[in-house]
Amino acid sequence: MKLLMLGGTEFVGRALTEAALERDWEVTVFHRGHHAPPPGVRALTGDRTGGERGLAALADHAGDWDLVVDTWSGVPTAVRDAARLLADRAGHYTYVSSRSVYAFPAPAGLDEDGPLVGGASPDDEGDVPYDRAKRGGELAALDAFGDRALLARAGLIIGPGENIGRLPWWLTRIARGGPVIAPGPRTAGLQYVDARDLASWILDAAAAGLHGPFNTVSRPGHTTMGELLDTCVRVTGSGAELRWTDPDTLLAAGVEPWSGLPVWLPEGELYDALHQGGHARAEAAGLRCRPVGETVADTWTWLRERGGTAPQRPDRPAVGLDPRLEKKLLAL
Repeated sequence: MKLLMLGGTEFVGRALTEAALERDWEVTVFHRGHHAPPPGVRALTGDRTGGERGLAALADHAGDWDLVVDTWSGVPTAVRDAARLLADRAGHYTYVSSRSVYAFPAPAGLDEDGPLVGGASPDDEGDVPYDRAKRGGELAALDAFGDRALLARAGLIIGPGENIGRLPWWLTRIARGGPVIAPGPRTAGLQYVDARDLASWILDAAAAGLHGPFNTVSRPGHTTMGELLDTCVRVTGSGAELRWTDPDTLLAAGVEPWSGLPVWLPEGELYDALHQGGHARAEAAGLRCRPVGETVADTWTWLRERGGTAPQRPDRPAVGLDPRLEKKLLAL
């Protein structure tokens, strides 16, 4: 198979590139040149925000591809321009989208037929909210490729290579040891996907010609907040003491769910939208999610290989509890 990765040097894109190389596929990576792609790929450089001129290296490259995978999360015009350019040069186009494209609130169990955000367009440019940007990207892929377009609507993505900081924050905080604020209840179910499982499924699904939207997430409750943090304690070997704290206390103290204590959400509409989504279609199409222990252990190994510091996407704010607020909570 001949794969064109739009992106392919960080986190999900890199997981896709490495998975394709492991299959002995021929891989071309089109990227901005900020990070080195994995060895063994053909690299083309350009800036997709520069319109046609930014795509010159891709336009001038001779050859076609069986599959294109696009991880873009910015303005939809970048997806529009790339998809139009490639419509006659590639057999299939996968856009890595997001479950954020569903209109909020998205009730528990919502499947791919749920209502979508309004007002999105492939022609959206400038400061576009994330949900509309992802939906606009979907529309751009569909406009150019039709039933040759696969929309992988991911939710929370974790695993080695994470450049958002959620699981890396928990691992580095717990590795420091001592008492650690843990958001209750321990039994709260979590829904996510390991980037490597997402990558493997996308390559299989695209090669099989699947099209349309798929919620690419684990089943709700694939793990729990308790199992996730207990595993962080175990793999780091820190002996940290998890201080389980009820949601009302955390919220009253000003803790921001999702960002202040990453991954955690109290019960309510946002929890239902992000940790209770419908997953049956992707599972029926072969999505398999590895145990949380493997994801956490492999992420810790990767972090240590990097000296303990995870990369941080410049377009995303850093996450994690302010140490001053943590100290205040521990004193309660």
